[in-house]
Amino acid sequence: MKIEMKAVRKLRVHWPIASETLARLSKGDADALKDEAGIAALLQALSESPDLGDFGNYRHVFESGVGFEGFTCAEGANPTLGQVGQRTISPTFVFTTYFDALLDEATVERFLQRIIDIHPWEVPVIELTGPITVSSTALPAFSESGAAR
Repeated sequence: MKIEMKAVRKLRVHWPIASETLARLSKGDADALKDEAGIAALLQALSESPDLGDFGNYRHVFESGVGFEGFTCAEGANPTLGQVGQRTISPTFVFTTYFDALLDEATVERFLQRIIDIHPWEVPVIELTGPITVSSTALPAFSESGAAR
């Protein structure tokens, strides 16, 4: 097999979820995502952005993980969860997708702004990498005669 590689950028977003959603997801209940309004909005934003998660014959590709996010709110914060000076631990859904490294910055900015607009945190954790390389397809390798090896 010949593996084709593609230059992409990775977008990762940390999103708070309810404890019940975390429990359902950790048991393999993917339907829990449909019941979590914030995650449903995030997945809707993904489906409305054709450049995100584009892997040829596969669209809207994303990866996820669940865990916990910890923080302490400082003076001046207006937290959605927790209180100023208090250490808070929040169940978290970590969403990762990819887009072509050559995608114009205006399009990237629009999607980032959309995430900020729908994210419940005052300061969302959004990671955006520079170009990295990922496999995009696996094709049979052909010899010079055109026959598959």
